[in-house]
Amino acid sequence: MRLQHLKQQMLLYEPTGGVFLWIASATSRRQSKTASSQATMASKRPVRITWIFVFVFHCVSPYHCADAVDSTAKLLSRPRYQTFYADAATRRRMRAELVAQAAVSHPTYSNSTSLKMEVVHRNMILKTMASAYGNATMKDTIAQMIARDSARVKAIQKRLAMATGVNMSRTVSEEAISAPVVSGLTQGSGEYFASVGLGTPATRSYLIMDTGSDLSWVQCSPCQSCYKQSTPIFQPSSSSSFKYVSCTNALCKQLEQPSCSRSRCQYEVLYGDGSSSIGDLARDTLGFTDGNKVTQVVVGCGHRNEGLFDGASGLLGLGAGTVSLPSLLRESFSYCLPHRSGTDSSTLIFGSSAVPNGAAFTSMERSQRIDTFYYVDVRGISVGGERLEISTSVFSLGDGGNSGVIMDSGTTVTRLASSAYRALRKAFSAGLPDLPKVRADDLLDTCFRMGSRDTVNVPTVYLHLAGDVTLELPTENYLLPLEDAHRTVCLAFGSSGSSLSIIGNILQQGYRVSYDNSAGRIGFAARQC
Repeated sequence: MRLQHLKQQMLLYEPTGGVFLWIASATSRRQSKTASSQATMASKRPVRITWIFVFVFHCVSPYHCADAVDSTAKLLSRPRYQTFYADAATRRRMRAELVAQAAVSHPTYSNSTSLKMEVVHRNMILKTMASAYGNATMKDTIAQMIARDSARVKAIQKRLAMATGVNMSRTVSEEAISAPVVSGLTQGSGEYFASVGLGTPATRSYLIMDTGSDLSWVQCSPCQSCYKQSTPIFQPSSSSSFKYVSCTNALCKQLEQPSCSRSRCQYEVLYGDGSSSIGDLARDTLGFTDGNKVTQVVVGCGHRNEGLFDGASGLLGLGAGTVSLPSLLRESFSYCLPHRSGTDSSTLIFGSSAVPNGAAFTSMERSQRIDTFYYVDVRGISVGGERLEISTSVFSLGDGGNSGVIMDSGTTVTRLASSAYRALRKAFSAGLPDLPKVRADDLLDTCFRMGSRDTVNVPTVYLHLAGDVTLELPTENYLLPLEDAHRTVCLAFGSSGSSLSIIGNILQQGYRVSYDNSAGRIGFAARQC
């Protein structure tokens, strides 16, 4: 009767959260040594009775739950489901509360050992240019983001194909082929901008943060071909610290496509999506938000600039190549990307304090074919507490250079190798059987209508990395609300259409991501912005 009562109680709860077991048993007499003696004594000794108690917990926070039990099967102690809130104001409030809690529990960074830049989302910059762009609806904003993103991924794939000698027609994704053709002057590129001061006296510039590019450059006067930017165009003649780099300088030989004009080293950067910057290689003083300055920093002075950069003053190269800013400074760096729908800014940090205490580290991988990109060793993905059946070889960086997993600040929606994305999409959809499924476009093909629901329980997504690192993603790091009348929300993952995977900035937002180049590792620290 006691066990029957327990069973009836258990049926009242659905295992929509984490589950753990408590097993207890009554003390029994010593077991006999043989099976025959056990059979003989079966009627004479007390029978061992085992009770199995099942405790169910549900995660009501969009970010975390306390672990219920220390288990060797780590996912058993993690929330299988999280609550996603339809109301944007509620999501912002809960995000702010968690950030405030993290500010109390984590130490601040020391200014004496670091160089800091302010980081803002592009939407904050373009608000200052509203008269030029008009008031875009949420639908328009997301459509433009997808168009930028498709062009970005296509450019990365094309660059890898050129570096490895692979026929682009064999690796290009369906998404890249079907992406809408849009004007670069109205689209803009880059989701996150870093605020810098260039020259003496300093001219304030907003540069696109790009871990997929090496050379930093700004639009320079005189402009032969320039796009619209939010700040005044840089005037080299107004900076007393500006100097051109000569054609004989060793730096000139490190460029991908150097040339020479009037004894000045000239650079040409082609991004694969039609965007480009051409100009003179120079050195100047770079000013940081915290008041620190670094002299003689290599920067491109672009006189002919075209493509998807609208709104920015130029580009900040954070790649791993020889002419990137981290390589020139010989420093580790980290950034925390503020939420795309918020109004807060964050920081890009160089130096010893760029790597925060408590970060979880995984190995940094590098391609032998191209030195710009940072790769991570992904070991698997879990959805709702269940490890997906994806071979680790799907995420491996092969000798060809067209596979592996790239960490990229410029890509928005995370792309997975085709087979991995199919497994993720299937498992996630199975976890939401009661929500109507819709397709927003070729990229966002896994969307759900919340309708009149204020909340919905969604499967938690986990990313497993080498070094026993597991990222438990907040809902806003893998769900993209369209903010339409149907309260449609989409899975912020897509297929790359190839063997390449790219971890985009929606997945990274809210984490301080550290690039410790000297130690060959990449770190993740939640809510240390």
